[in-house]
Amino acid sequence: MDPQDIPLHRLYHDLAYLWPAMSPPEDYAEEAAHWRAVLRERLGPGRHRLLELGVGGGHNLSRFADEFEVVAADLSEAMLAHSHRLNPSVEHVVGDMRSLRLGRTFDAVLIHDAISHLTTEDDLAATFATAAAHLEAGGLFIATPDDYRETFRSPRVTHDTGTHGDLALTYVEFAHDPDPDDTTLETLFTYFITEKGRLRIEHDRFLTGLFPRATWRRLMAEAGFEVETRAFELEGGVPYEMLVGTKAGRPTA
Repeated sequence: MDPQDIPLHRLYHDLAYLWPAMSPPEDYAEEAAHWRAVLRERLGPGRHRLLELGVGGGHNLSRFADEFEVVAADLSEAMLAHSHRLNPSVEHVVGDMRSLRLGRTFDAVLIHDAISHLTTEDDLAATFATAAAHLEAGGLFIATPDDYRETFRSPRVTHDTGTHGDLALTYVEFAHDPDPDDTTLETLFTYFITEKGRLRIEHDRFLTGLFPRATWRRLMAEAGFEVETRAFELEGGVPYEMLVGTKAGRPTA
């Protein structure tokens, strides 16, 4: 099978029902603790206003959403439905992180790994402009790319098995860089799905962005953010990096 014959991003459309089995909310506990810690460190106590762009199924957000006043946006209505069930106190809106304008500001704008779906510098710049448009001076912006040009090693193969109700899912993920001269990474998925005792196989393909660290920092700075990196280590020695931006300027009284 030619990879180009595999439709893109089925996990966010007709195969979105697989998400709770593929990436259950409990798997995000350690990661979300770092998000909460940075939010509390920078914002202090209280029920601050957060905007999450590209919320997906809302699994990371679910670990701290009840502590804040949250609006969550995503292009995929199927994924928003997952997030709404998991985060009923959160306002959900359909919107593209590159162009969304809600006409209101927040204390922090968050983009979890959905930031990796941006494949050009123009997409990144537009998204950083969206974040800046929803923050006052001094506001907080956090993003976590899955990969950087300096750290990705091609190919990367991972697999896992999960269940959700009567559904059992095993998936194999093959990520590679077909063209080191461009800014995209291709990931091929094979899903082994067992429902009501019957096994079937589905295929999926993602195109995501692959940029040097310097590109991220430069474009965030051009959007008006003072940028720092927060590096953590997850269980098993897995490195984890947050890009933390503060919107430049003097906060209004």
